Amino acid sequence: MTRQVEPSAGAPSAPDGRDPPLPVSPAGGDEPRGASAVGLDDARLSGWYREDSGELFRGVPIGADDVVVDVGCGAGVNSMFCARHGARVVAIDREAQLVHEVRARLAATGTRAHTGLVSDANPLPLEDGMATRVICTEVLQHLDDSRQVLAELFRIGAEGALYLLSVPGALQEDLQDRVLPPEYRGQPGGPLRVIGGDEFAQMVGDAGLVVVEHTSYGFFWSIWWALFWACKVELYDPAHPVLDHWTAAWRALLEMPQGQQLKQQLDQFMPISQVIVARKPG
Repeated sequence: MTRQVEPSAGAPSAPDGRDPPLPVSPAGGDEPRGASAVGLDDARLSGWYREDSGELFRGVPIGADDVVVDVGCGAGVNSMFCARHGARVVAIDREAQLVHEVRARLAATGTRAHTGLVSDANPLPLEDGMATRVICTEVLQHLDDSRQVLAELFRIGAEGALYLLSVPGALQEDLQDRVLPPEYRGQPGGPLRVIGGDEFAQMVGDAGLVVVEHTSYGFFWSIWWALFWACKVELYDPAHPVLDHWTAAWRALLEMPQGQQLKQQLDQFMPISQVIVARKPG
């Protein structure tokens, strides 16, 4: 199961991308439109990007006293949120160009001195216990030795540090694999490892972390991506009647009296991603 699609800024990443499929402009620029706008509303209902409370995800508040390490930062969506809420951010990715771009965006915030590092996270070029918040979203499924990287994440966290971790949902990965066009198979990026829910929680616990919440979100994007492959449109301009109709249907569902309850049930059934909030003992 191998796919590689290059997302544009502000657009949802491909299901195997290293950014969570949350359509937030990393530079805090133009408001998202279409599927991105609906996806952002959906994500916020799931607990992401709570600007009022400063929670990157529910239960993970970000403030001026925090040192945040974002491992596999990608386009820097999570890093930028944390910087806007006053934290000192260390953004890490193995792609030098991404790190360069995120470093520039962080510097442009004018908030604090932030750092961008190029690393494959094995090991992390950081001292023990230096982070109060550790983020690693949509990364572990790409690694040959995810347990070693989890050990590194554990090492750099301070006692009581909070961790925000995510990997793709297993069922939707099976769906994408069934509908993926042949031309996207076997492209660079390496095989995607599917991590089941029980295995994910076990990995996090084995690393020494205490799981605070294990949840899932993003049924909307699971279906959107399955339809996207058939529509044969570009990711930077995914305009197509099928995608537009699905987006409109989901928007209408969220506005129904029981819409949010149904969303939660569908998110549990076939999420685009599963999320763990964990804490380092101490």
